[in-house]
Amino acid sequence: MTSPVSYHRHGDIGVIAIDNPPVNALGQAVRQGLVKAVAQGNEDTEARVLVLVARGRTFIAGADIREFGKPPQTPILPEVIAHLEASAKPIVAALHGTALGGGLEVALGCQLRVALPGTKVGLPEVKLGLLPGAGGTQRLPRLVGIAAALDLITSGRFASADEALELGIVDAVLEVDNPFEAGLAAARDVLDGRRTPRVTGELPPPAAAPEAIERARSRLEAEVPELFSPFRCVDAIAASSEGSLADGLRRERELFLACMDSPQRAGLIHAFFAARTPHKVPSAGEVPALARIAMLGEHALFARLQGAAERAGIELTERPDEDTQACLVPPGAGRACPAHCLHIALLTSVEAADLDAINADLALVTPDAAGMTELVALRADAAQQQAAANALKALRQAVVVSRVGSLLATLSGAARDDAANPHAAMEAASLMLAERGWAYRESDIDLLAIEALGYPRHLGGPHRQATAGGCAS
Repeated sequence: MTSPVSYHRHGDIGVIAIDNPPVNALGQAVRQGLVKAVAQGNEDTEARVLVLVARGRTFIAGADIREFGKPPQTPILPEVIAHLEASAKPIVAALHGTALGGGLEVALGCQLRVALPGTKVGLPEVKLGLLPGAGGTQRLPRLVGIAAALDLITSGRFASADEALELGIVDAVLEVDNPFEAGLAAARDVLDGRRTPRVTGELPPPAAAPEAIERARSRLEAEVPELFSPFRCVDAIAASSEGSLADGLRRERELFLACMDSPQRAGLIHAFFAARTPHKVPSAGEVPALARIAMLGEHALFARLQGAAERAGIELTERPDEDTQACLVPPGAGRACPAHCLHIALLTSVEAADLDAINADLALVTPDAAGMTELVALRADAAQQQAAANALKALRQAVVVSRVGSLLATLSGAARDDAANPHAAMEAASLMLAERGWAYRESDIDLLAIEALGYPRHLGGPHRQATAGGCAS
């Protein structure tokens, strides 16, 4: 089997290239390939400096989600990064697209980092109930300090290339055509003495910052007191100033494993997978998006859709004609949808409580607040529903597809009826919805409850809680 990581030499520069589409995820074959390629580069007597690049549209965008929940396979990522950091020859990481999670940790294990404009970097593990477990909580503070590391890691937010340069995460942002050219340019700078590589783990520990640590804990207590992993992130970052890198890595590993054992981690990863393809109708196959849609009457959603129409290549009009494929029709629109068009009734969750009374092909159900919508098949077939869902996704409207009746209306109705205990009410309703078969995927029930109705994400959704005997801790 061909490795997704290759090594070749360009003059006196060794090039390690990752090619693992679509996002160069850090699967076991990539990790193994990196260890082998670093060894090849160090054994190549004609290579004086090494460059790490990724092919395609992005650098390493994170872990391989196919490995989530499975026993780890060697080499694990901390071992890979130790190999990078121990390289006898400096390694230049050339970043483009995104360098996220383990991808950024790999870059931190290299001795120099350059980025193309538009690159984004981040350590978003906290959003999955985890913390960066391959040295991110120890190496990042050595580059940017405690306060900046707390901000980036506890929020999981992405930093732009310019911010990454200002903070010291990357050493340069280079205006070149591709990451290969950026890597070669930076490598030549190293060879000519214009740039000095550094081993991140050998940098001095960051200065202790007890006030920044306390501020972070206080903010988290105010904003997300129920969450487990953000507080473990703070503990790990605090450890970066308390001893050697090896001591900090051991503490990080202890806290990472504690997060792995937390039921919140399982709930957040369930929610992550639920959000991958909720707009897909299982039996529809590949269907092109609707390209011409009439929006009849007035609705708050129309302005949001119009704002994304040009980029999506979808024409939104106020009046249907013979080329119109579908009409979005809120109640009281005062204008009829022609017979040759898909009639999509635009309804609130209250109006969608009884879809038997709705004379339409599809119902687009919106929550009280802006957010994820639900596209319910009434008379439309699978291909028609998929075409409409594809159009909404292209218009940057998050959507879940369902059939016969509204998941959103049922969940929100249950929550309204038991306002004192809305989460328990949604959990009971989710069991009824699963039995009725209105959801194409039971995880869609969870996703709608989280995104549209405020059900706690770390619990994974009402159906997951109801069927797993969940735990709120």
